[in-house]
Amino acid sequence: MNLPPVRGTLTPKKPMAELTWLRVGGPADWLFQPADEADLAAFLAALPAEVPVFPMGVGSNLIVRDGGLPGVVIRLGRGFNAIRAEGNRVVAGAAALDAHVARRAAAAGIDLAFLRTIPGSIGGAVRMNAGCYGRYVADALVSVRAVTRHGEAITLPAAELRLAYRSAELPDSAIITEATFEAPNDTPESIEARMAEQIARRDASQPTKDRSAGSTFRNPAGFSSTGRADDVHDLKAWKLIEDAGMKGATLGGAQMSPIHANFLINTGTATAADLENLGEEVRKRVLKSSGITLQWEIMRVGRL
Repeated sequence: MNLPPVRGTLTPKKPMAELTWLRVGGPADWLFQPADEADLAAFLAALPAEVPVFPMGVGSNLIVRDGGLPGVVIRLGRGFNAIRAEGNRVVAGAAALDAHVARRAAAAGIDLAFLRTIPGSIGGAVRMNAGCYGRYVADALVSVRAVTRHGEAITLPAAELRLAYRSAELPDSAIITEATFEAPNDTPESIEARMAEQIARRDASQPTKDRSAGSTFRNPAGFSSTGRADDVHDLKAWKLIEDAGMKGATLGGAQMSPIHANFLINTGTATAADLENLGEEVRKRVLKSSGITLQWEIMRVGRL
């Protein structure tokens, strides 16, 4: 495959297990790490239309299958991780870690504390309308900057993304490069205290020291068009998994965490197939015991 010239880095046959939190996955045909937005735009504009493109963050919510990924995986890095704060707004590059954005915002007296315990980077947080403790990206997002598959840089207001529960609508293969948030002002001390409380709650209830990708399945609840939870529905995936007898269940090197039933972990020897197959077995058992079909929250991609 002849690829366009770049100023960033192009790596053939890059093992995805090195880049995902679950540490599984076969190689990508190519990994592209652009130097900056102009490099990314020029590459996409010149890339043949038939070559598939997969935008990837830090791999915190991802299972790459053992057969690897076709085409080009695009992973943003240092040229896309700047964070700046002004007034009650924060502009963050898509590669900036959610936790770093929360801390930088707190230092400026801007309350984006909910991002502190969300694993991953800002681009992924926007794509998944990430949230916790009652707040979601939809509550704070103003706009995003992105580069389309044709290499055009665009700015989209949050309303055009139609943010919903764990989803956002973007043009096909568009790659988010930057996001602007607006949130209430508060004292840095108060925001830091909230973040510390959230971290303590997370560490007490989740397997934070294990190799996982966060919540495995979505809660089967109703959500409004803004992405906020509908309080009428309160079904929790972890409870359905426990009731189905699958908390702590294993398959090969994969396990449903004995600490939190909705966390799928790699105990050290799991393949991508182990992880995905265990997840599918959980879905079958939950359907049998409750009549409810769990939906994956972890993205699964690549060749089997």
